[in-house]
Order: sequence, then structure tokens, then C-alpha cells
Amino acid sequence: MNDTGTARADGTMLPDGGVMARAPGVASTAIARVRATPLNITATFDLPGHRKESSLSLVLVEVETAEGVVGHGITAITEEEPVAAAINEVAAHALVGMDALAHEAVWDRLYWLLSPRGQTGYATHAIAALDLALWDLKGKVLGQPVWRLLGGARPRVPVYVTFGFASMDRDALADAARHWIAERGATRLKMVVGHHAMQRRDEPRPILDVLREDLARVRAVRDAAGPDVPIYVDANCSLDPYHARWIAERIADLNIGFFEEPLMENDPAQLATLRSQVRVPLAAGQNEGLLHRFRALVAAGAVDVLQPNVAIGGGFTQCLKAAGLAAAFNQPIANGGAWTHHNMHLHAGLANGGLVEYHHLAVLVTERLFGPLPRPEKGWITLPETPGLGFSPDPDALRDLACAPTSRGKGKA
Repeated sequence: MNDTGTARADGTMLPDGGVMARAPGVASTAIARVRATPLNITATFDLPGHRKESSLSLVLVEVETAEGVVGHGITAITEEEPVAAAINEVAAHALVGMDALAHEAVWDRLYWLLSPRGQTGYATHAIAALDLALWDLKGKVLGQPVWRLLGGARPRVPVYVTFGFASMDRDALADAARHWIAERGATRLKMVVGHHAMQRRDEPRPILDVLREDLARVRAVRDAAGPDVPIYVDANCSLDPYHARWIAERIADLNIGFFEEPLMENDPAQLATLRSQVRVPLAAGQNEGLLHRFRALVAAGAVDVLQPNVAIGGGFTQCLKAAGLAAAFNQPIANGGAWTHHNMHLHAGLANGGLVEYHHLAVLVTERLFGPLPRPEKGWITLPETPGLGFSPDPDALRDLACAPTSRGKGKA
């Protein structure tokens, strides 16, 4: 065995190469090609009383083995160009020759290559997309859906529908809530509050004015949905502790399932203090890049629900560990941050899996790339039995979307 750190042609393991020995006649799973495509995909809401075009950034990653097996992964809710560049210009060259099934070896190499000092941000998005592609590829090699490879705990998962966006006024929110419940069988609903208040405080835009309107909006949805449908609210890390407490205290009697990411930066100490002051359950974690951030949230007693997101927080390989951390502390997990059809595999695979977010805009965007995807029925999504993730990009759609002009103002609904 040599110590060059590069894969041998026969597939035997090198000290740091992550390449598994293969018996004669066994197909090679050595990585031969990696490619990332940056996309900004538009979609049109068309709900009663509300029609609007919006867009989300997305990076599609394709990993191919020497035998021609291809896996696909994504990452999103970030600038697509630097993530794609990090993959194409840096990560891809380091991964060629590694074993596509050696998730731990690949993940560790990517961490030291992309994140040793920055610790999160674009690098972790890149790792997430690559990791998802490798698990998709693994499922295809082994002939199993990813959720079964992750543990196969259940064949379907409960979902909540994220439908209530900043562009909708009170009447549109109420109409849409009634539509989702009566026409599409939704049993749980989520809406945004805060509306990037800290980020936009210099407009001027008094935060209390924003929150007074938010209170009226949540009440409008509660009146439309009736008393029994849980409503979840999400501030997208946009408030300070005072204003988060202000709105949490006033919505506490409205059957709120949880208040997601109320505070800027998901500050663990401030979240723990807020949690001790309000009756509404708190949730966070979808935007955390590395495992130590999940540990900090749990150790501080900061949240009621931990929210690893496989398309943002390091893929399945890291989110399995975050879910294990939650299980060790008997803490529920749920999907926040969208990308239903990737995250559903994690929650179906694990015994402590929880709610999955069916984010209306994100689903519309992913269906433009992948075609029709599983949809909820009476609050549940059934997992596919197809090997891998169960869906692949439509080549014609990918070609058209990759050629479309990039739009700014991303991720705003």
C-alpha cells in the first residue's frame, strides 16, 4: 500500500482515499465525474385570491461512477453560483477516484477541503448537495430507496403545508387556508412572520408595526382553518428576543404547533431564555451547517424541536448524526427549510422521524426540474419504492432551466 493519497486503478484502499477493495467481477463504485449546475427557477403561485410569480435558487449536483451509475443531489436557499463553483472547481477534483459508497470518508475529506475555518455557509451547502447525490447513487447501486437504507422505520410521513407567505394579505391567507384544508386535504399549516424585520429595519419599517399585522394575519388563518388545525409560524431568524417574545405571547392561545427560528443567528442562549418565557414551542436547526451547532442548541435547552435539513445541513450523513443527538436527549425532530422530497427519506428512515415540510413554493420549483412528485393525502406522504431518492431530473427541463436568465430577489414569495 502506498501513501500517495490517490486511488489505485484496481480499487484497493489508500490511506486517505476512501476507496474500498473490490473483489474481481464486482462493479466499481469509484467516482468518475462530478458536476454542479447552478439554477434559479421561477414558479407561479395560483391560489384563490392570490397569483404571483416567484423564484428560488437551487444547485443540482450529478455524481457518476466508473460503471455509469448516476446520483443526483441538490442544495438551496443560498446563492447558487458560488456553491456550484466550489463543487466544480474544488470538490470535484478531490472526489474523483473515491468510493461513492464511503460516505464518512467523502464527508470528512469535503469538510477539511471546504470548511476547516469558515465552518458553515456555502461550503456546507456544497457538502449537502454532494452527499445527497451519493446516497441517491447508493440506493441505485443496492436497489433500495434511500429511506430503507436509512432504517426503513415507516412507509409514509406526516406533513405540514407551508402556504402563508409575505406577499399574501389577510384575505388571501384566509382563502388559501380554506383551500388547502377543503380542497387539498391539509391537516397542518405554516405561515411566515417577522418578514426579515431585522434585515430590513433601515427601510424604515418599525418592527412592532410588522408584528401587529402578523398577529392579525395569524388570527385570520386561525379563523379560516377552525380551532383544531395546528398552525406553525416561521420568522426565518428575523427577530430580536424582545420582539420574538412580543409576538409569541400574543399567539400562544391560537394552537401554534411551534415557532420556527424566531431569533437572529439561532443564538442558543437567547433561544433558551425565550423558551423559558413563552408557552409556544420553539424549533430551529434547518440552517445549521455543522454538528456542533446542533449540539449547542440541545445543550442549551434552546428548542423543543430540532430541525436538521438534509439539503442544507450536510446531507443525510450529517443529519443522521443530528437526529441521533436528538434521540439521545428524547427531543423531537422535524423538517424545516423546505425540500420535502429529500427530507422525507430521513424522517421515514428513522424511528424518531417527525413532521416533514411541504413548502408550496419549493415543491413548485422542484417539480419544474424533476416532474411530478409525491403529494400529500390527508396530511401524509407515501415514500417511493424506487431505488435511490425515487426521482431524477428531466433532461429537457434541466437544459431549459440551465439556459434561463438568472433572476435576483431570490427566495422571496
